[in-house]
Amino acid sequence: MSLNWKQAVRDFATYLRLEKSLSENSISAYTGDVLKLMEYFDLHNPGRMPAEVTYDDLRDFLAWFGSGEHSARSQSRTISGIRSFFSFLLTEEEISENPAALIESPKTGLKLPEVLSVHEIDSMISEIDLSRPEGHRNRAIIETLYGCGLRVSELINLRLTDIHYGEGYILVSGKGSKQRLVPVSNRALKEIDIYKTDRNRLPEIYDGNIVFLNRRGRKLSRTMIFIIIKDLASRAGITKKISPHTFRHSFATHLIEGGADLRAVQEMLGHESILTTEIYTHIDRSYLRDTLLLFHPRA
Repeated sequence: MSLNWKQAVRDFATYLRLEKSLSENSISAYTGDVLKLMEYFDLHNPGRMPAEVTYDDLRDFLAWFGSGEHSARSQSRTISGIRSFFSFLLTEEEISENPAALIESPKTGLKLPEVLSVHEIDSMISEIDLSRPEGHRNRAIIETLYGCGLRVSELINLRLTDIHYGEGYILVSGKGSKQRLVPVSNRALKEIDIYKTDRNRLPEIYDGNIVFLNRRGRKLSRTMIFIIIKDLASRAGITKKISPHTFRHSFATHLIEGGADLRAVQEMLGHESILTTEIYTHIDRSYLRDTLLLFHPRA
């Protein structure tokens, strides 16, 4: 009997969780892409099972999906999820060929990430009220995000035992439970140490080994980190659209602009492929081009 959509999506989610070790957010995004396809068939061809989907079916789906208010980037993201789904079905021998193999993603262009200048980062830090209980914590958070290029999930899960003061490294648990050693600056270590004094004054601590805690002694949420950063950016008069990830982009950009080796930056960011890291060379090249236009007599 042919696999139905709901069971196929459940099996796909299990595969992503157990075999690909993806985060729950990534699993939700991938399965959401397949659910869009399921919705299309519910409307236009209710009897069509996953194993019966053809290349022409997918082209019709994309025409339908693309007719809505979806950007090229959103369409590209959905196509990627659907390709992964059919690759999974092929691996499981539910289908004999991948109908999504020849589907092309729409051209999205190169979207460079937003980057903060050192002055803007310093402006945000200067807006932190150190007289408040969370002041030193928030300062340590910004210095760690920017000084180590961490993802927000890596920051909130950072443990006291991950910090190696003598060696000047922190042990980071990244995507897919992969661990890497990242150098940490003396400035970030100093701010963490100052914050630990306030941390130890908390009435109760539930997560004893987690570095950054809320006032109830529990691990901070991703949302709370977003709120802290948005508030500081607003206070500093920064109008750029930023998030915790902006500090990671800024970390990489400033390193490469300063002449750092691309593979060293790849290692510190925990990118599996150097192609992911190469986006920062585009930022650097645009900086170099601006320099040429400003200072070269023939520009």
